[in-house]
Amino acid sequence: MNHFLNKLERKVGRFAIPNLIVWLLAGYAIGFTLSYIAPSVLSYLTLEPYYVLHGQVWRIFTWVLMPPDSNLLFAVIMMMFYYQLGQSLERTWGIFRFNVYIFGGILFTTIGAFLLYGIFYAVYGVPVMGMGAFFSTNYINMTIFLAFAVCYPDMQVLLYFIVPIKMKWLAAVYAVLILFQMLETGWAGRVAILMSVLNFLVFYLSTRNYRRISPKEIHRRQAFKSQMRQPSPRSGITKHKCAICGRTEKDDPALEFRFCSKCEGNYEYCQDHLFTHQHIHRS
Repeated sequence: MNHFLNKLERKVGRFAIPNLIVWLLAGYAIGFTLSYIAPSVLSYLTLEPYYVLHGQVWRIFTWVLMPPDSNLLFAVIMMMFYYQLGQSLERTWGIFRFNVYIFGGILFTTIGAFLLYGIFYAVYGVPVMGMGAFFSTNYINMTIFLAFAVCYPDMQVLLYFIVPIKMKWLAAVYAVLILFQMLETGWAGRVAILMSVLNFLVFYLSTRNYRRISPKEIHRRQAFKSQMRQPSPRSGITKHKCAICGRTEKDDPALEFRFCSKCEGNYEYCQDHLFTHQHIHRS
């Protein structure tokens, strides 16, 4: 995944939008303002595949303006909080990768809406309207929080401005809420939720270290432990000892010993195994 993103960044990275979180929150502010001064306009902004397919193509973009909540105080706190998270992620990943993450969430959500529309049409044989309620930016905001928690799991925040709690525990609560909502809702809601958080799932799975659980790596560690359990040919205090064969300078005064710079830890090898041993990685 990193290799693919690096190649993509070299080709189109110059088109990335700096401070994307600011533009996203500005859209919320516009939608929140419309909910007060012209609430009827919001019905023309939702993600409704039926209306998109009948000419209202602007809905593919305008649904991101829908405010996550109608409470003014909550909306202000939410925007301040996600501004800090978005800025931190952009500094951590870079402008291009943060753009990919956000637009990936928007794209997956849009695809999910049309996928769900197609499923309904295939099952019932008639076009379905009123699907905009299933799709919102609420879960995209949640994926921003989850990604930040993965990057900074031990960072503490003040819950309700009072209780200090680490990000990884809040992320665990968020994950449980998502699973609970998927169990509580129907299969249509499950499709909507899954597609909305798919960008986080792709990000999380692509950042895991699968090398340490590969069969080859497990076999290598077992072989190394077996070699280390073998008794050394001679006893007594020595200055050098090979981590593979156990030979020391007492076995052969002409033997040369060196530490390997690629192994994690203080492992010394004789001249016969310095370049032939398998490197040790703890992680």
